[in-house]
Amino acid sequence: MSKTLILSIFALYSSASFAHTTQVLNGYWQYDEYLEAHPKQQQLTTQLSDEVRRYPTPLAVQQQKPVTISVVYPGQQISDYWSRNIKAFETRLEKLGVSYSINQVFTRPNIDVRQQSLSLLEAVQNDSDYLIFTLDTTRHRKFIEHVLSSTDTKLILQNITTPVRAWDHQQPFMYVGFDHIKGTRVIESYYKEQVEKESRYSVLYFSEGYVSDARGDTFIEEMSHHDDYKLSSSFYTKATRDSGYQAALAAIEKDPNLKFIYACSTDVALGAADALTDLERTDILLNGWGGGTAELEAIAEKRLNVTVMRMNDDTGIAMAEAIKWDIEGRAVPHVYSGDFELVTSENSAGKLEKLKQRAFRYSDQ
Repeated sequence: MSKTLILSIFALYSSASFAHTTQVLNGYWQYDEYLEAHPKQQQLTTQLSDEVRRYPTPLAVQQQKPVTISVVYPGQQISDYWSRNIKAFETRLEKLGVSYSINQVFTRPNIDVRQQSLSLLEAVQNDSDYLIFTLDTTRHRKFIEHVLSSTDTKLILQNITTPVRAWDHQQPFMYVGFDHIKGTRVIESYYKEQVEKESRYSVLYFSEGYVSDARGDTFIEEMSHHDDYKLSSSFYTKATRDSGYQAALAAIEKDPNLKFIYACSTDVALGAADALTDLERTDILLNGWGGGTAELEAIAEKRLNVTVMRMNDDTGIAMAEAIKWDIEGRAVPHVYSGDFELVTSENSAGKLEKLKQRAFRYSDQ
């Protein structure tokens, strides 16, 4: 594929592209900032975090009827985060003794627009008690605002932990995920420790939207505080393995002296790993993001150097606990972020196994 064609597929930015970064999450509360500004929420979030780590305590009241839950996830990815999340969610609901019915739809990230729209419309028309969705694009935001203003359905936003400031008068039932900024800073610290000064790097984004902003632009902003690290290029991808492959090829063609590539998602990272393998560039460091099964296998094979591993099942458990608390009439926190661990290709097999047992404690059953 020619460089011209590659650049027509991907949006390539110069190092000046991070000038807007400080404003990228300007319309959102950052996770810690929100909790500091709302002490009651801080208390509730801490209580939920403690509950997630404990063995389940069964529902304390008698349900009048099963709760109805609709789930629309961008789950058609190599990353198994979404499928594991649902399994952990349902397993915890069952252990809590919550009676429920669930309708779930998995789509491709930012591609199956019609399928997403139809599934969301069906959830609203069916008066689901809870709708679990995500917020990554302007299109998502418009739908969410409709749900908030015109239905009684309680909205759980997955994979986002930064409340929208414009919704302060009517926030969704819950934001839940693994805070993208916290996770990004874990990888940032690794690169600053491992990579020599005056190094150049490339950023491979997810598709355009909130996840790319929070993971990609945050990383660029943090690295720009240290003049020794130079952004050589950045590319939006189609959030697929193939697009990650093509973007990595373009980045290396533009600058063969890259020291590392920062990838914003699993699929993109694995595509970049394929490119590095084909080019025999074992000298370029590469990260994953999330630490799911595919990434851990690549770490073990030394195809990825590092990842920030989400304790994956935390968020499914947190959603189940939140619904249980709601049925019991208890206050539910607006935000919850699960735990992270740094994983590198130097970690022992024993350590990785212990982390898997913790992260996948329900979804591996």
